[in-house]
Amino acid sequence: MLEENGRVVRLESGLVWVETIKQSACSSCSAQKGCGQRLLARIGDGKRMEIQVDNPQHLEVKVNDEVTLGVGERSFLTASFLVYLLPLLVMFIVAVLAQGYGLSEPEVIVSAALGLAGGFLLTRFISGRISRSCSYRPVLLRRI
Repeated sequence: MLEENGRVVRLESGLVWVETIKQSACSSCSAQKGCGQRLLARIGDGKRMEIQVDNPQHLEVKVNDEVTLGVGERSFLTASFLVYLLPLLVMFIVAVLAQGYGLSEPEVIVSAALGLAGGFLLTRFISGRISRSCSYRPVLLRRI
């Protein structure tokens, strides 16, 4: 399970809203000294993100509590595939098909761009469907 620390900002009928700062991977990253993300997180706000989190263990938390969230590795890998690889894969397939049909190079380039756009739309459609699944939502693991 991938974990991230955050702070409870709001409570709503069994759901917990948590604010996180994107910096959890900084300590293990090889580009620590040259990375702007770590610097921004240290200086001020960094990149704050507020997310809705399930509380399946019914942990007693209140606003301003420090908590640890978790997301399953499989969910993370699937989401990464959708966001990064699926659009490129669709673009590549469309470009190869366009080339196979004997289209000119500018037409193949336009087809590839349309394939990339189609890949992004497909990603949006699929991610909208799987985001309803509980296995893709972060869960509250513990109070810190």
